[in-house]
Amino acid sequence: MAEEANARNRLLWDRAASHYDRNMRRVEPLLFGRDGRRWVCAQAAGDVLDVAIGTGLNLPHYPSGVRLTGVDLSPAMLAAAAKRAADLGLTVALSQADAEHLPFDDASFDTVVCTLSLCSVADDRATIAEMRRVLRPGGQLLLLDHVAASNRVLLALQRLWEKVTLRYVGDYQTRRPLPLVERAGFVVQDSHRSRAGTVERLRAVKPPA
Repeated sequence: MAEEANARNRLLWDRAASHYDRNMRRVEPLLFGRDGRRWVCAQAAGDVLDVAIGTGLNLPHYPSGVRLTGVDLSPAMLAAAAKRAADLGLTVALSQADAEHLPFDDASFDTVVCTLSLCSVADDRATIAEMRRVLRPGGQLLLLDHVAASNRVLLALQRLWEKVTLRYVGDYQTRRPLPLVERAGFVVQDSHRSRAGTVERLRAVKPPA
């Protein structure tokens, strides 16, 4: 099932790549605020993996000195990320991969980042498990995404909207990463919900061995 979903999502995101940045410039400030990516990326340190890097919208927000690696399902998205990195004068190692099967050894990174993407991976549990696997002990996981609302009315509306977004962009509206992160063995150190509980940003640490 995950392989089929990833194949479909790859096509969807390849088609979206050419207009993704334009759409996000309009939508992102309204849905996530202007500081979401900055909050996530400013905390990154050391060897950093950006999972589902997309067109590289996180790249301008990383501190100098981090060593960046990015993966994405979509070749077209990766091409856009490569161009953005070149324009910014950044060195980023980019690879095509699905988030459920990261092509890296255990304990390869100090920080794993995922922004606005756990909502669209085929298997969020497997993705979080892979993020934990590739993190070094004491490494940090930094997330930003839209999540299932705590308000019942909003949640009902999200479930209706999800029928549309799943069909056209493979995007879930009602996922909640925080419990999955805790079950995967992370220690959550910071979490904050906004936009009537529909947006969550989160920092968690992989405990030392």
